[in-house]
Amino acid sequence: MLHKTRGIVFHTTDYSETSIVAKIYTEMFGVQSYLVNSVRKKNAKTRSNIFQPLSLVEMVVYHKERGGLQRISEIRNTPQYRSIPFDVSKSSILLFLHEVLYRAIREEDSNPTLFEYLFSALQLLDVQSESNPNFHLLFLLRLTRLLGFYPHGEYSQDSPIFNLQEGVYQSQFPPHPFYLTTPLSSRFGELVNACGDLTAHCSLSSEEKRILIDRLLEYYRLHIDGFGEVRSHRVLEQVWA
Repeated sequence: MLHKTRGIVFHTTDYSETSIVAKIYTEMFGVQSYLVNSVRKKNAKTRSNIFQPLSLVEMVVYHKERGGLQRISEIRNTPQYRSIPFDVSKSSILLFLHEVLYRAIREEDSNPTLFEYLFSALQLLDVQSESNPNFHLLFLLRLTRLLGFYPHGEYSQDSPIFNLQEGVYQSQFPPHPFYLTTPLSSRFGELVNACGDLTAHCSLSSEEKRILIDRLLEYYRLHIDGFGEVRSHRVLEQVWA
Protein backbone atom coordinates (compact mmCIF):
# COMPACT_ATOMS: atom_id res chain seq x y z
CA MET A 1 0.00 0.00 0.00
CA LEU A 2 1.19 3.52 -0.82
CA HIS A 3 1.41 6.18 1.89
CA LYS A 4 2.19 9.90 1.69
CA THR A 5 4.37 11.19 4.50
CA ARG A 6 6.83 13.93 5.35
CA GLY A 7 10.35 13.00 6.37
CA ILE A 8 13.72 14.23 7.63
CA VAL A 9 16.80 12.60 6.11
CA PHE A 10 19.06 11.20 8.85
CA HIS A 11 21.74 9.20 7.05
CA THR A 12 22.68 7.49 3.80
CA THR A 13 24.82 4.43 3.13
CA ASP A 14 26.11 3.14 -0.20
CA TYR A 15 24.31 -0.06 -1.11
CA SER A 16 25.82 -0.78 -4.50
CA GLU A 17 27.63 1.12 -7.21
CA THR A 18 24.50 3.14 -8.04
CA SER A 19 22.14 2.61 -5.09
CA ILE A 20 21.91 3.85 -1.50
CA VAL A 21 20.05 3.06 1.68
CA ALA A 22 18.55 6.22 3.17
CA LYS A 23 17.59 6.31 6.83
CA ILE A 24 14.72 8.79 7.12
CA TYR A 25 12.71 9.88 10.14
CA THR A 26 9.14 9.87 8.86
CA GLU A 27 5.99 11.46 10.23
CA MET A 28 3.93 8.27 9.80
CA PHE A 29 6.37 5.47 10.60
CA GLY A 30 9.24 6.83 12.68
CA VAL A 31 12.77 5.95 11.56
CA GLN A 32 12.77 3.77 8.45
CA SER A 33 15.44 2.58 6.01
CA TYR A 34 14.68 2.98 2.30
CA LEU A 35 16.48 1.29 -0.57
CA VAL A 36 16.84 3.80 -3.42
CA ASN A 37 18.03 2.21 -6.65
CA SER A 38 20.02 3.88 -9.42
CA VAL A 39 20.20 7.16 -7.52
CA ARG A 40 23.80 7.79 -8.58
CA LYS A 41 23.32 7.14 -12.28
CA LYS A 42 23.88 10.06 -14.65
CA ASN A 43 20.25 10.25 -15.73
CA ALA A 44 18.71 9.16 -12.44
CA LYS A 45 15.05 10.07 -11.87
CA THR A 46 15.82 10.67 -8.19
CA ARG A 47 19.09 12.50 -7.56
CA SER A 48 21.33 11.79 -4.59
CA ASN A 49 21.41 15.45 -3.48
CA ILE A 50 17.83 15.07 -2.24
CA PHE A 51 19.28 12.99 0.59
CA GLN A 52 21.55 15.59 2.18
CA PRO A 53 21.67 15.39 6.02
CA LEU A 54 18.49 16.76 7.63
CA SER A 55 16.89 17.59 4.29
CA LEU A 56 13.12 18.03 4.62
CA VAL A 57 11.19 15.82 2.20
CA GLU A 58 7.73 14.75 1.09
CA MET A 59 7.47 11.12 0.05
CA VAL A 60 5.10 8.54 -1.31
CA VAL A 61 6.31 5.21 0.07
CA TYR A 62 5.54 1.53 0.15
CA HIS A 63 5.44 0.35 3.76
CA LYS A 64 5.85 -3.21 5.01
CA GLU A 65 4.72 -3.70 8.61
CA ARG A 66 7.25 -6.49 9.12
CA GLY A 67 10.10 -4.00 8.70
CA GLY A 68 13.28 -4.40 6.73
CA LEU A 69 14.22 -2.21 3.79
CA GLN A 70 11.32 -0.10 2.54
CA ARG A 71 10.78 1.45 -0.90
CA ILE A 72 10.11 5.00 -2.11
CA SER A 73 7.73 5.67 -4.99
CA GLU A 74 8.17 9.47 -5.07
CA ILE A 75 10.29 11.95 -3.12
CA ARG A 76 11.03 15.66 -3.31
CA ASN A 77 12.66 18.32 -1.11
CA THR A 78 9.80 20.31 0.40
CA PRO A 79 10.46 22.87 1.67
CA GLN A 80 13.93 23.43 0.25
CA TYR A 81 16.49 25.16 2.42
CA ARG A 82 17.10 28.68 1.12
CA SER A 83 19.79 30.07 3.41
CA ILE A 84 21.39 27.13 5.27
CA PRO A 85 23.56 25.92 2.33
CA PHE A 86 25.05 29.41 1.93
CA ASP A 87 25.44 30.42 5.59
CA VAL A 88 28.47 29.00 7.41
CA SER A 89 26.96 29.50 10.85
CA LYS A 90 23.66 27.83 9.96
CA SER A 91 25.27 24.97 8.06
CA SER A 92 27.59 24.32 11.02
CA ILE A 93 24.60 24.18 13.36
CA LEU A 94 22.82 21.80 10.97
CA LEU A 95 25.89 19.53 10.82
CA PHE A 96 25.96 19.35 14.62
CA LEU A 97 22.21 18.77 14.99
CA HIS A 98 22.38 16.05 12.34
CA GLU A 99 24.94 14.07 14.34
CA VAL A 100 22.96 14.44 17.57
CA LEU A 101 19.59 13.50 16.06
CA TYR A 102 21.01 10.51 14.21
CA ARG A 103 22.35 9.20 17.52
CA ALA A 104 19.37 10.17 19.68
CA ILE A 105 16.29 9.16 17.66
CA ARG A 106 15.85 5.54 16.66
CA GLU A 107 12.18 4.82 17.27
CA GLU A 108 10.29 2.96 14.57
CA ASP A 109 6.90 4.27 15.66
CA SER A 110 5.04 7.43 14.74
CA ASN A 111 5.56 10.35 17.12
CA PRO A 112 3.76 13.33 15.53
CA THR A 113 4.69 15.77 18.31
CA LEU A 114 8.39 14.98 18.09
CA PHE A 115 8.35 15.01 14.29
CA GLU A 116 6.55 18.36 14.10
CA TYR A 117 9.02 19.93 16.53
CA LEU A 118 12.02 18.80 14.48
CA PHE A 119 10.50 19.72 11.13
CA SER A 120 9.40 23.18 12.30
CA ALA A 121 12.65 23.93 14.15
CA LEU A 122 14.77 23.12 11.10
CA GLN A 123 12.57 25.40 8.98
CA LEU A 124 12.99 28.13 11.58
CA LEU A 125 16.77 27.80 11.44
CA ASP A 126 16.59 28.30 7.68
CA VAL A 127 14.27 31.32 7.63
CA GLN A 128 15.90 33.31 10.44
CA SER A 129 17.54 36.41 9.00
CA GLU A 130 20.54 35.85 11.27
CA SER A 131 21.46 32.60 12.95
CA ASN A 132 21.02 32.59 16.72
CA PRO A 133 24.39 31.62 18.28
CA ASN A 134 22.49 29.71 20.99
CA PHE A 135 20.04 27.96 18.66
CA HIS A 136 21.66 24.54 19.04
CA LEU A 137 21.68 24.74 22.85
CA LEU A 138 18.04 25.81 23.02
CA PHE A 139 17.09 23.18 20.44
CA LEU A 140 18.69 20.33 22.39
CA LEU A 141 17.26 21.42 25.73
CA ARG A 142 13.74 21.63 24.30
CA LEU A 143 14.25 18.25 22.66
CA THR A 144 14.92 16.66 26.07
CA ARG A 145 11.27 17.29 26.99
CA LEU A 146 10.13 15.21 24.01
CA LEU A 147 12.70 12.50 24.68
CA GLY A 148 11.74 12.19 28.35
CA PHE A 149 14.59 13.71 30.35
CA TYR A 150 13.79 17.41 30.57
CA PRO A 151 15.55 19.11 33.52
CA HIS A 152 13.47 19.40 36.71
CA GLY A 153 13.49 22.14 39.29
CA GLU A 154 15.04 25.58 39.04
CA TYR A 155 18.36 27.13 39.88
CA SER A 156 18.35 29.02 43.21
CA GLN A 157 20.65 29.78 46.12
CA ASP A 158 19.08 26.79 47.89
CA SER A 159 19.45 24.51 44.83
CA PRO A 160 22.59 25.67 43.01
CA ILE A 161 23.75 22.26 41.76
CA PHE A 162 22.35 20.59 38.65
CA ASN A 163 22.64 16.81 38.83
CA LEU A 164 23.14 15.67 35.23
CA GLN A 165 22.54 12.03 36.08
CA GLU A 166 19.21 12.63 37.83
CA GLY A 167 18.23 15.66 35.75
CA VAL A 168 17.36 17.84 38.73
CA TYR A 169 18.55 20.90 40.66
CA GLN A 170 19.53 20.12 44.23
CA SER A 171 21.22 21.56 47.29
CA GLN A 172 24.04 19.06 47.83
CA PHE A 173 26.78 17.52 45.70
CA PRO A 174 25.86 14.11 44.27
CA PRO A 175 28.14 11.07 44.85
CA HIS A 176 29.38 11.17 41.23
CA PRO A 177 31.12 13.68 38.94
CA PHE A 178 28.15 14.40 36.66
CA TYR A 179 26.92 17.80 37.83
CA LEU A 180 27.07 21.54 37.24
CA THR A 181 27.80 24.19 39.86
CA THR A 182 27.52 27.99 39.86
CA PRO A 183 27.96 29.89 37.58
CA LEU A 184 27.41 27.20 34.90
CA SER A 185 24.36 25.74 36.63
CA SER A 186 22.84 29.22 36.65
CA ARG A 187 23.56 29.73 32.94
CA PHE A 188 22.18 26.27 32.21
CA GLY A 189 19.00 27.25 34.04
CA GLU A 190 18.68 30.41 31.94
CA LEU A 191 18.81 28.30 28.77
CA VAL A 192 16.23 25.85 30.13
CA ASN A 193 13.86 28.72 30.93
CA ALA A 194 14.38 30.22 27.46
CA CYS A 195 14.19 27.06 25.32
CA GLY A 196 10.49 27.45 24.60
CA ASP A 197 11.58 30.15 22.15
CA LEU A 198 14.34 29.05 19.78
CA THR A 199 14.92 32.66 18.77
CA ALA A 200 15.74 33.70 22.35
CA HIS A 201 19.15 35.29 22.92
CA CYS A 202 21.08 34.45 26.07
CA SER A 203 24.31 36.29 26.69
CA LEU A 204 26.95 33.56 26.88
CA SER A 205 30.68 33.85 26.39
CA SER A 206 32.43 31.55 23.92
CA GLU A 207 33.96 29.66 26.85
CA GLU A 208 30.57 29.23 28.56
CA LYS A 209 29.06 27.91 25.33
CA ARG A 210 31.96 25.52 24.83
CA ILE A 211 31.61 24.04 28.32
CA LEU A 212 27.81 23.99 28.31
CA ILE A 213 27.60 22.13 25.03
CA ASP A 214 30.09 19.55 26.34
CA ARG A 215 28.02 19.05 29.48
CA LEU A 216 24.75 19.00 27.56
CA LEU A 217 26.13 16.21 25.36
CA GLU A 218 27.19 14.42 28.54
CA TYR A 219 23.60 14.83 29.74
CA TYR A 220 22.40 13.12 26.54
CA ARG A 221 24.92 10.29 26.98
CA LEU A 222 23.70 9.69 30.52
CA HIS A 223 20.06 9.41 29.43
CA ILE A 224 20.25 7.73 26.01
CA ASP A 225 21.78 4.25 25.86
CA GLY A 226 24.48 3.97 23.22
CA PHE A 227 24.46 7.68 22.40
CA GLY A 228 28.25 7.73 22.05
CA GLU A 229 30.65 10.57 21.34
CA VAL A 230 29.65 13.58 19.25
CA ARG A 231 32.48 15.48 17.58
CA SER A 232 30.90 17.93 15.15
CA HIS A 233 30.38 20.59 17.83
CA ARG A 234 34.10 21.37 17.53
CA VAL A 235 33.25 23.00 14.19
CA LEU A 236 30.77 25.25 16.00
CA GLU A 237 33.44 26.28 18.45
CA GLN A 238 35.50 27.62 15.58
CA VAL A 239 32.52 29.44 14.04
CA TRP A 240 31.47 31.12 17.28
CA ALA A 241 34.98 31.84 18.56
